[in-house]
Amino acid sequence: MFPLSSTMELTQATTLGLALVIGLGFGFFLEKAGFGSTRKLAAVFYFYDMAVVKVMFTAIVTAMAGIFILSSAGALDFAELYIEPSNYPAAIIGGIVFGVGFIVGGYCPGTSLAAAATGKIDGWVFIAGIFIGSYAYAEFLSGFDTWLAASARPDVTLPSLTGIPMGWFVLLFIGFLALAGWGMSLAEKKFAGLRP
Repeated sequence: MFPLSSTMELTQATTLGLALVIGLGFGFFLEKAGFGSTRKLAAVFYFYDMAVVKVMFTAIVTAMAGIFILSSAGALDFAELYIEPSNYPAAIIGGIVFGVGFIVGGYCPGTSLAAAATGKIDGWVFIAGIFIGSYAYAEFLSGFDTWLAASARPDVTLPSLTGIPMGWFVLLFIGFLALAGWGMSLAEKKFAGLRP
């Protein structure tokens, strides 16, 4: 909503309405791409269909390049963007839990919503698991947040960690992801025999 919110004052109702429209559009395209199917998502772990990872990489590059270009053009003040505090223990633990859930359940939170919206029972079961897990975390691990907050580091970005200027970092990252995309295409050819 950046182009709108930077030029006009949006009411909360308008913001929520736009969020709903964007969310529905996002879900629609997720489903059209086949990402509401556990078969398509699980294929990543067998290396014969890396479309999900390629889409994520494309989204990362598009957002990164867009933010850099808008910032360089003066249309966006990078210093005003909120950066979630970096928390390495939380990222490692969360990554493990998320990864295990993805492998066992076959969905991530977004794709489970797309699956549920199309009537897939396993998508609804996965969403129920998200709510149960979230409730259990809030109810039984309340002190965990204090421990995690103590190790959080504010305003950490990859350019600041590496010392590489933002423009060069964006170019290097685009090159790295292009190389990774080429490697994924090779993997898809090599493991094509695993496709059911």
